[in-house]
Amino acid sequence: MNQQLEDQFLDKYSEIALGCSKINPEFYTQYNVKRGLRNADGTGVLVGLTEIGDVHGYIIDEGEKVPVHGRLRYRGYDVADMVKGFQKEGRFGYEETIFLLLFGKLPLKEELKEFNEILGSKRYLPKSFPEDMILNTPSSNIMNKLSRSVLAFYSFDDNPEDNSVRNVLRQTIDLTAKFPSITAYCYQAKRHYFDKDSLFIHSPQPELSTAENLLVMIRQDSSYTKLEAELLDLNLVLHTEHGGGNNSTFAVHVVSSSSTDTYAAISAAIGSLKGSRHGGANAKVVDMMQNIKENIKDWKDRDEVAAYLKKILNKEANDRTGLIYGMGHAVYTLSDPRAVLLKEKAAELAKVQNRQEEYELYLLVEDLAPEIFFGAKNTDKQISANVDFFSGFVYEMLNIPKDLFTPIFAMSRIPAWGAHRIEEIVSGGRIMRPAFKNVSPRRDYIPLEDR
Repeated sequence: MNQQLEDQFLDKYSEIALGCSKINPEFYTQYNVKRGLRNADGTGVLVGLTEIGDVHGYIIDEGEKVPVHGRLRYRGYDVADMVKGFQKEGRFGYEETIFLLLFGKLPLKEELKEFNEILGSKRYLPKSFPEDMILNTPSSNIMNKLSRSVLAFYSFDDNPEDNSVRNVLRQTIDLTAKFPSITAYCYQAKRHYFDKDSLFIHSPQPELSTAENLLVMIRQDSSYTKLEAELLDLNLVLHTEHGGGNNSTFAVHVVSSSSTDTYAAISAAIGSLKGSRHGGANAKVVDMMQNIKENIKDWKDRDEVAAYLKKILNKEANDRTGLIYGMGHAVYTLSDPRAVLLKEKAAELAKVQNRQEEYELYLLVEDLAPEIFFGAKNTDKQISANVDFFSGFVYEMLNIPKDLFTPIFAMSRIPAWGAHRIEEIVSGGRIMRPAFKNVSPRRDYIPLEDR
């Protein structure tokens, strides 16, 4: 088709498509539609049950939502207790977390050793995969490339359609083990073919943890410090699971309820996580904080910082969206336990890297933002820093580029998505089929010559 003709067609008919896609907003109230699957008070519509993750940020007292400090539990265990436990023993915690989510119990020492050996043995990608599926067809967006790579694994699986628990478990463990390699290679291909940087490919090391392997494969010299690996490991643990209602995990439940294959379900979750409303907020925080640093003379001046935050909320500064990124959450109110844990560990690396002044600026913004928000929005809604507020700073200190922020998020979520898929297969039982009410008027068909 002539390009000019196509452009003219799209210019004309995109407006028509826009017009016929608008629904009277009053209808949503009239028919009591739960937009975004949210109740009127902001709580989520109950659509399922899970034993995997529990996100707690408020209580309902006599019909009213009462803010409380946030708690996050994996299979009933408080994540704060888990983190305290493995850090006290000087261990990495992500692999233990994977085991817990998949099998519902904390591993014994021998079980964890065996599980780590299995993960290590599966780190390598199939022989032709890096070249044929990644390097020969690079993508400017790593998340899309991850989704395509997951779908491609269907062709490398001798038993891809078997939805038995044993087989889905095998597929989940395999994807979990391989995802650091997939992520690193997709990143290197993007760097080389789109950013015109040198291409360097490192092999995974089976004896290393997930966090260590990623650092080995994305860095040119493959070097890292123990503190860097510990901080990335903590990030993985805190991002692994967040209940069945978050958008990407819900996507796994929806797609799995149709009885499709594992690769289709996980690819759908990655597509969901790619969205800027879900997985990309930490990069937005880094951009916002850079803007603040460039426009504030004295990073310790509370009045100057407060005045600039007001400008951001009034759409007069930063990207002019009126958003202070990294503040507030759909469930958490007084605090996000992930942000609390990450903030404590980030302080260690900031001290080592002599970036304490930046860290203190983050703390000041965290302290001021709720107060500024209340004043500007005239609301009593409780907000606090969420995990994205500190995770972007952590990645930046780890010298991890923004291109990898959301892919690392996806990497951490693979085992939880697998656990939720198994739960849906075992306990779901029915294809998800919510209702959409049609509100268009009825019309009689008109023959072509009479239109």
